[in-house]
Amino acid sequence: MSIKSINGCIGCGLCVKSCPTDVIRLNPKTKKAEIMYPADCQICHLCAMYCPVGAITISPEKSIPVIVSWG
Repeated sequence: MSIKSINGCIGCGLCVKSCPTDVIRLNPKTKKAEIMYPADCQICHLCAMYCPVGAITISPEKSIPVIVSWG
């Protein structure tokens, strides 16, 4: 599992929209984000970067430094 947890989710959906591999989904009942396909996570950090409340934790053992191509 790459994404460790989503705690404190406010249900904005930005993590869902930012995930290129569709790992995170909004639960229709709770209106909160849930990790649905953790094995498919590519550790791109986009979900954590776009989360306005810092609710997403990425497992340190799976995490790699964020690499950006701009200065």
